[in-house]
Amino acid sequence: MSRYQKYPAYRDSGVEWIGEIPAHWEVTKIRFYYDVQLGKMLQPESKTESDSEIKYLKAQHVQWNQINHDDLPTMWATEREIEKFSVQQGDLLICEGGEVGRAALLIDTMDVCIIQNALHRVRAKEKTCVKYLQYFMQHVSNALWFDILCNKATIAHLTGEKLAALEFPLPTLAEQQAIASFLDRKTAEIDELITKKETLLKKLDEKRTALITRAVTKGLDPSAPMKNSGVAWLGEIPKHWEVKQTRNIFKIYSGSTPRNGEELFWDGDIVWFTPEDLGNNQQKNISESRRKITEEGYKSCGTSLAKSNSVVLSTRAPIGHFALSTVPACCNQGCRILEPENGIPEYWYYTLLSAKPILQCLGQGSTFMELPRQSLAGFKLPVPPLEEQQAIAVQIEKKTATIDRQKAQVTEAIERLKEYRSALITDAVTGKMDVQLHEKKEILSA
Repeated sequence: MSRYQKYPAYRDSGVEWIGEIPAHWEVTKIRFYYDVQLGKMLQPESKTESDSEIKYLKAQHVQWNQINHDDLPTMWATEREIEKFSVQQGDLLICEGGEVGRAALLIDTMDVCIIQNALHRVRAKEKTCVKYLQYFMQHVSNALWFDILCNKATIAHLTGEKLAALEFPLPTLAEQQAIASFLDRKTAEIDELITKKETLLKKLDEKRTALITRAVTKGLDPSAPMKNSGVAWLGEIPKHWEVKQTRNIFKIYSGSTPRNGEELFWDGDIVWFTPEDLGNNQQKNISESRRKITEEGYKSCGTSLAKSNSVVLSTRAPIGHFALSTVPACCNQGCRILEPENGIPEYWYYTLLSAKPILQCLGQGSTFMELPRQSLAGFKLPVPPLEEQQAIAVQIEKKTATIDRQKAQVTEAIERLKEYRSALITDAVTGKMDVQLHEKKEILSA
């Protein structure tokens, strides 16, 4: 932030999450300059004949810098409660639980609406700008101070008392407005850059998927004679390829779980995959599971140990996370392991990965979607000759490595922009830069 000029003099604020502030700023508490109102406890039924059904906002409707008030739920409330808990344009809504401190300004006009007790409504008194406070809340959140202030070791709650007692730096009203205006403009510019890079990241993902799908379904020779595969998702495949069901390509192992609470069954040496392991895995290969089981645990539950170089697939919660296990492993009921009886494991991994959307469509269930064993066993895959499988796998590895490097560079750029955005907010709301002086210079140089 060196291009932004500082104030001429500073003093210690005495508050750890604020640090030094300009000498003419004061440190105060929210309750002295803002009205704080916690919302109404949910009332699903009327209690008196005078109760009215009213729309309400809850924490999930409030995200950073935006409030979603489409299709709001309703509760019952008295006329007095509606008056007490209602919201209006210009109110700052702050989450009491969940991601405590998450805040957004209500800038759209809307029907009469109240807030549930998972939200605080904050209104500015004289000499204060509520938008400035919103940015200060973002600083406190970015600095992770809410985790400490609200004791996140248990269930975090930003009570009305804690919010009202929260200390914050208070510049003059003109400075607050200048800071809010400056951050509105600068964060919008940064957000636009982030959006463009996220769009690029999505396009790289699409390019990667298309590259893999084409290679595993059409091969590497564009002049090869083609035939109808008879399988909708495959379309035409090279004439000399076969189509087989997965039951004829792999040994399919289902999973199981040793009894919880039995110490003898857990913390052993046997890798035991769950959907969570696959969901957290960003690489093709996987060799470690979050939890491992002992030999006794393995024998107790009836799961099966697959050889290394088998494809692990999550079949529920959600369907379609894949990895290639580089070690012998078993799994729980949320996964299945496909052990190739022949062929190149890397080719099978990429082929199944390309079929992910189709496998997800085969899911069944009312409480959660699950891929039935029979659907997986009967799923049809293209089978090239062995040497082509090897060539396809090598080509995919080479080309996706280039795309993955590009993705890593874009991801790193996004993270730097987010860090810059966070630092800009912090420096502005704690007075590490003189925003008004910067704005004057920009006007003069325009």
